[in-house]
Amino acid sequence: MPEQQTGKALETAALKWRQLAERRRAYFVELFHSGRWKLYFSEQQYLAHLTEASRTAEGWARIAPLPTDAPLPAPAAETPSGVVVSLAERRNAA
Repeated sequence: MPEQQTGKALETAALKWRQLAERRRAYFVELFHSGRWKLYFSEQQYLAHLTEASRTAEGWARIAPLPTDAPLPAPAAETPSGVVVSLAERRNAA
């Protein structure tokens, strides 16, 4: 029984690391689309960071694969009132 709990805890931790790696990759992609990367990096530095973020996300995807029918949950965003609302709910409200 304790081994099952440990396995579940490790699986949960691995999925959280995967989500973090995917958010980091998405951040660098968003920097590219907005053009803001030019404010922070040279082209060579930016490409190195993007490549590293992509490799990390792909590595975590291999370590912690998701079932095909269960997409990653939307990251939560905190509104000014302090209420946590998922991004999916915010899109539906618009």
